[in-house]
Order: sequence, then C-alpha cells, then structure tokens
Amino acid sequence: MYSIVMDKDEKIKEMEEHISNLETELQATKEHLKKYTASSYSREYYEKNKDTIKERNANYKKNTNYKYEPTPEKKKEYARRAYLKKKEKLQNEIEEKQNDENI
Repeated sequence: MYSIVMDKDEKIKEMEEHISNLETELQATKEHLKKYTASSYSREYYEKNKDTIKERNANYKKNTNYKYEPTPEKKKEYARRAYLKKKEKLQNEIEEKQNDENI
C-alpha cells in the first residue's frame, strides 16, 4: 500500500513539473509572437517603408498588366451601398434640421 501512495505522489510531482514546463514554454512562445502580431509593429513598418511598398506594388501591377474590373454584381452592390449611404446622410441632415427648428 505504501508503494501505491508513493507512485501517486511521484506521478503528481511529475505531472506538476510537466505543467510548469508547458507554462514556461507557452509564455516564451507568446513573447516571441508579440513581435509579429503586434499591430503597432506592423503600423510602424508600413509608415517607415510606405514609399518602397507603393513602388513595389506599382511595379507588380505594371509587370503583370493588372487591372481590377469589378463584375456586374459587384458594380450593383457598390452602387446600392453608395445610394443607401447617401440616403442615410440626407435623412440625418433632415432630422438635424427638424431638431434645430424644434429647439
């Protein structure tokens, strides 16, 4: 019976040790990933290299003769979105005028 208790204690210690190792590994991985996933880092990179990125994109478009031609469905979607946005803006202006008149 004593050996069973020792085996359980040893297993518990072993598992606790394993858990602590995994936690330290997780923290190290999180620290490593912060460098790549931090939005401030990417924002700084693009601010510093804005001209080179634009130039690289322009060269790619020129070399591949890239042109964006939206499909008729996309054109309809864009036109509808613009119409709804314009309509909403006009309604907001009318409501503001009515609120100003009521005050």
